[in-house]
Amino acid sequence: MRDDASDCCEYKPHHMERFLEVCLLLLLYDEVGYGYGLIEQLSSFGFSEPDLNVSTLYRTLRKMEKEGLVTSLWESGGQGPRRRVYEITTSGRQNLDAWVKILKMRRTRIETLVGAYDKKVSSKNVEQ
Repeated sequence: MRDDASDCCEYKPHHMERFLEVCLLLLLYDEVGYGYGLIEQLSSFGFSEPDLNVSTLYRTLRKMEKEGLVTSLWESGGQGPRRRVYEITTSGRQNLDAWVKILKMRRTRIETLVGAYDKKVSSKNVEQ
């Protein structure tokens, strides 16, 4: 078995769409955002270029807009081209609140699991 965590479970599909939505809601919490700016900010949540491309981002934002979590409008860019900017809605803020509660609960469960695993592994190493 390899030590590299990125190789772990490489054959299992990872569904990060919901996590992406939660991250986008947080990024839009205090200010409007636009595509490329949001992509740059998503790196702070562990998304890299291979994980996320522009079409994935815009598809997710359109889905979120359809669900009423965000709204968008075209903003003129002064001398540059117009760009679509996104803003969180009241429903989006409520959705973010609910997801953060769920994530906190999951974090507790994960920490419990990892702690139990560490105990088992360390006791096995002591026995050997």
